[in-house]
Amino acid sequence: MQFDDNRVDTGGVDDLRDGRGGSGFGGGGPGGGGGGMAAAGLIAMLMRGRGGKGALLALIILGGLTFFGGGGLFGGGQPAVDPGAGTTVTGTTGSSEDLATRCNQPGAIEQYEDCLLVKAYNETDEVWSEEFQRRGMPYQSPRLVFFDGSVNTACGPATTEVGPFYCPGDQRIYFDLGFARQLQQLGVEGDYANVYIMAHEFGHHLQHITGIERQVRQAQQQDRRNANQYGIAMELQADCYAGAWGRMADDRGNVTVTPEEVRQAQNAAQAVGDDRIQAGAGQQVNPETWTHGSAAQREQWFNVGFNSGDMDRCNTFA
Repeated sequence: MQFDDNRVDTGGVDDLRDGRGGSGFGGGGPGGGGGGMAAAGLIAMLMRGRGGKGALLALIILGGLTFFGGGGLFGGGQPAVDPGAGTTVTGTTGSSEDLATRCNQPGAIEQYEDCLLVKAYNETDEVWSEEFQRRGMPYQSPRLVFFDGSVNTACGPATTEVGPFYCPGDQRIYFDLGFARQLQQLGVEGDYANVYIMAHEFGHHLQHITGIERQVRQAQQQDRRNANQYGIAMELQADCYAGAWGRMADDRGNVTVTPEEVRQAQNAAQAVGDDRIQAGAGQQVNPETWTHGSAAQREQWFNVGFNSGDMDRCNTFA
């Protein structure tokens, strides 16, 4: 990937990993934390007993969908506390000086997955901050949290198997890189696939600070029969916001997005469609049980955002 500069700002990052380091993209780089190894062991066990990549992906995601009542992979959690309540993030804490030093070495963004994600976080925050300022809308940045194995959040406890997620209760985006590396083994490949995931989680933050997330939760409580449909619309909107950010970032020179990188994001969006997940688990494809939308819907709304570069086009609730 090509960014406008190679400066990595870790000021908005909480690194709760025991090892405090990022594995290289080959999965065996220096400084990797214990959570990634635990996830790798689970992956190997499931792949031996469950018939390959498709079934494995489905098993993990179906397990993760119970988190926050349907947040799951690339999702946004329903807060266990009022969104204005205090943060409950726990883990091994400390400064991000080591991460900052390593990620600002020549070639670090290309070599280390965590450095790429921090850089993507920087650029996503910069573009949305400027866009909200242009629109005269208030904006506040989320924080990015790296963790190993498990973490306590304002939305409740979470483990690697949940996948990347956003918690509105503490306004943090959570990543366990052990899970991210396994996605590469399951066909979700390319640097921009990871950037798309970051941009999707950022989309959930936008929903929180604009009040959309609160309105959706209220609608779900009042119309329980259609609660899943509201949740799906919110996930598809986050996909659309991810696409819109990609177009704006490219137009403004923050990131050069190539056609191949667009395909990487599209493939990632399709891979976590509910129909793909159910089919991969050997289940009957049942739209009434979906929580995130089909593969086609997720790709479609990413494309709407990327082709327009306009968050106003992301009205998935209409």
